[in-house]
Amino acid sequence: MNPSKLKASFYTLGCRLNQAETALIGNTFRQKGYELVEFGQAADVCVINSCTVTEQADAKCRQLVRQVLRKNPETFVAVVGCYAQIGAGALRKINGVDLIVGTQDKLRVIDFIDDPVKLPEPQIIRNKMTKVPFTIAMETMAAPTTRANLKIQDGCDFMCSFCVIPFARGRARSRAFWDIQREALQLVEAGHKEIVLTGVNIGTYQFEDKTFLDVVKMLLAIPELKRLRISSIEPTTIPKKLIDLMADSEVLCPHLHIPVQSGDDGVLAAMKRLYTTAEFLQFIEHAAKRAPEILIGTDIMVGFPGESDAAFQASCDLLQNSPLAYAHVFTFSERGGTAATRLKDKVSPKSKKARSAILHRLSEEKKHDFYRRFLGHQLRVLTEEQNERGQWVGFSDNYIKVAIPSEKLSANFLVSVRLASITEETGIGELLVSDKSEVR
Repeated sequence: MNPSKLKASFYTLGCRLNQAETALIGNTFRQKGYELVEFGQAADVCVINSCTVTEQADAKCRQLVRQVLRKNPETFVAVVGCYAQIGAGALRKINGVDLIVGTQDKLRVIDFIDDPVKLPEPQIIRNKMTKVPFTIAMETMAAPTTRANLKIQDGCDFMCSFCVIPFARGRARSRAFWDIQREALQLVEAGHKEIVLTGVNIGTYQFEDKTFLDVVKMLLAIPELKRLRISSIEPTTIPKKLIDLMADSEVLCPHLHIPVQSGDDGVLAAMKRLYTTAEFLQFIEHAAKRAPEILIGTDIMVGFPGESDAAFQASCDLLQNSPLAYAHVFTFSERGGTAATRLKDKVSPKSKKARSAILHRLSEEKKHDFYRRFLGHQLRVLTEEQNERGQWVGFSDNYIKVAIPSEKLSANFLVSVRLASITEETGIGELLVSDKSEVR
């Protein structure tokens, strides 16, 4: 079969790191001559990059596999990544799965597909995950996106009691410093105006004598790079000098997502988190004072074993009475092999649902409060896509979602706008640049 006539589709579950890896996998298919099509379209190969952080993520992966096979029974289905690593037994029971590739070899999934013909039994590739520094030996190819995710690290050594990721992705390992620089230069040359640093625990980056701060400084030195953004980063791993860079740089975006998980010190201790609420609060207050435009988001988990009403209220109070601008709210999901499975005082599903709803509402209120602070201000927005109203939507440097009513724009333009109003979902920006030649 001639690969030049073959089509491949992809679906990403879970985190931004998975998105970065799916883009890398997609490039390997392009290089083999595949045409990449939207998920849901007829394709010879469908790759699902899986997540296993919750039971819902596992179920969603199985549901997607069945959805693909119902619509296109002859599609060669490959499931890769975290759920493939620890849930291969469940995946192999789904009739029609052809290939299951774990974490160590997921970026090489194309190497296991000589001819995308349905197999009677799934092939399972689950090699032991290494601890050594890594490179990603593939060329970056131009893609129809504006922001590019750049993987600099994988795995985690922290072993939080609720988290399955060290089992799914292995222990912490960092990408070679020079290899990060090589891909970053290729991404900028391909036309990406923003790079987002991704990994499981990026603040622990260590390659030879290089640290996470060295990676940031190296990327900021690329003249053509317009914006550098940092994805989720653990509280205890953020160098204070990073905040100084954010305050003083026009390239490093004033935006941090720092998972706190709980506002109660007893729950944090049971989670085996490495900080107290006071330490977390002290840092984000320093960041907000040093870089006043910074948007700080967080993750908060509800329903962890032993979370009392008072402990949950402490999480609400932390979100309400701090510089935090939003929270991604997660419901505790017991994962096999983690220490939390042995804890008592389980929280009822009804209480979990009620607590989640309360925090979701509070998060929306805080986000709107943050947006309102910038009404009338000039913001720099990178256009990404058009919404149903024909407005161009993108994010400001400090991660305010902005819709711009303008016929003069297209994707991947970095424009100046005035934040004129706030809707339920976005801010509305008035374009301050009237000609594309003036767009920075």
